[in-house]
Amino acid sequence: MSLDWIYWAISWVLLLWHSAWDAVGVSENAVLGTNWSWILAIVFLVVTLRVVLFPIFVKQIKSQRAMQALQPQLKALQEKHKGDRETLQKEMMELYRKEKANPLMGCLPIFLQAPVFIGLFHVLRRLNPANGQKTLYGWTVEQFESATHARLFDVPIAAKFGSSPADLALLNANGTSVKILAGILVAIMIATTYLTSRQMILKTGWAEDPQQRMIQRLMLYGIPASLLVSGAIFPIGVVIYWVTNNLFTLGQQQWVLRKYPPPPTATTGRLPKPGESTPRRTTATGSRRSTDARNPVQPGKPAKPAGRFGRSKANGAQPEKPAVDTKALAPKPGAKPVNPKKGRPAKRQG
Repeated sequence: MSLDWIYWAISWVLLLWHSAWDAVGVSENAVLGTNWSWILAIVFLVVTLRVVLFPIFVKQIKSQRAMQALQPQLKALQEKHKGDRETLQKEMMELYRKEKANPLMGCLPIFLQAPVFIGLFHVLRRLNPANGQKTLYGWTVEQFESATHARLFDVPIAAKFGSSPADLALLNANGTSVKILAGILVAIMIATTYLTSRQMILKTGWAEDPQQRMIQRLMLYGIPASLLVSGAIFPIGVVIYWVTNNLFTLGQQQWVLRKYPPPPTATTGRLPKPGESTPRRTTATGSRRSTDARNPVQPGKPAKPAGRFGRSKANGAQPEKPAVDTKALAPKPGAKPVNPKKGRPAKRQG
């Protein structure tokens, strides 16, 4: 199957954004050793893709929430049909259909972004002064020459960490500068790829299903590790795209996870077992327990009165004395005066 339509689409969006930034006055000349019109064109290629995929991303989050809510029922089906895999799969599919949950929805945004990445990789890899097909995919000769010599901090965006000396000579690039900048960008790419996966897993929790848990581990550790090797063959322009995409994903996931929070038990990484009490919630500080927890009231014993400012007597504060009602002690009108000395034996005169 030919992927030319992807290359045409990526080239069209990239050239459109480059023309837009050129129209608003972003200079073609290098500023701080950077041709910002091409760098911004790559950045806004990411923005265009993420805006188009945003509704699908929201559906992905909703599907994950539905899958988490179904975990107790799925576990019950696994216990009920243990050893009968065919019946189990049939019952699970029926449950997914009834609850409108799709376990494959979580991978859909990645599958849709993959063709864009492949297309951009192919288009930027062609940026070589020795390339004779400069007008392929809708490019003009002037646009091709401009992109070929576009730089980020004096390093061509068409160069890569593993560029050969011959390729560096054609691009008029310094090998040391290319390796330093490419190494920094690849390290950022690996770190942000790990953080995007970690952010999602920490918010949604580890899956109960062993296969889904294995996929989560692959996303968390496997893909960042693979970038350590594959990053050496990526042109710097592709690494810029990947880093921008990761940063956009971090912000987008944070917003969506706040709007569609996971179930309360998902933050523990697993669902509570039957009969298991839920974890004790902490106060706003996250570490201090309440006063009642520090001084529990034992059965049959009255609670210790708290002193002024909440301090107990053991802390040195004296308990407050009960107020005396002076009106209750005053004699009523018309009552005979009471002689407090009456009834006492008189003192004998000497």
